[in-house]
Amino acid sequence: MIKNYIFDFGNVLGNFYPDWLTAPFVQDEALLRTISDVVFDRALWDPLDAGRITDEALKAEICHKLPEEWGELGCRVYDNWIATLTPVEGMPELIEDMKKAGMNLYLLSNISIGFANGHQNVPWIRDVLTGFCGCVFSGNLGITKPDRKIFEYLLKTYSLQAEECLFIDDRESNIKGAEVLGINGYLFNGDVNALRQKIGL
Repeated sequence: MIKNYIFDFGNVLGNFYPDWLTAPFVQDEALLRTISDVVFDRALWDPLDAGRITDEALKAEICHKLPEEWGELGCRVYDNWIATLTPVEGMPELIEDMKKAGMNLYLLSNISIGFANGHQNVPWIRDVLTGFCGCVFSGNLGITKPDRKIFEYLLKTYSLQAEECLFIDDRESNIKGAEVLGINGYLFNGDVNALRQKIGL
């Protein structure tokens, strides 16, 4: 029986699309793509999510990779990415219904220390995560999904039984990482109504 629901953040609770996060600051389409590709380069974000580089180090790399006249703009995009995030349509309502039903909610996200420290400043994110039983951010741990250690940390920290958990993520590799430990997985494709039916609401 499922008693605990574990959510990823990016593209599950909140939209994480680099071009969307860049668009409020860059109107020219070609420049938008250039800045987006540099600011949200996975070669930088993977170590950021693992807590191996700082925000300042990442911004230094942005300035190094972009032409000098665009470096400041790239850093502005990065400085505002958390505030620019938007909720996945229908997800705040589903989360609210789950809270009202007394369901146990958790967050397990590959995300930076900066997000872990600053997400409460964004009203919709604060509202969604208020009432969660626990949140695990990879940057604080230095471990990222699908490493089994981050799932083990979540289970141990909150005294959860794997078979009583449903893990909701948009990446198949992360789902498989959870299933190795006996956690039930649900591959989210953006269809909140389908997830709502899966949960039984």
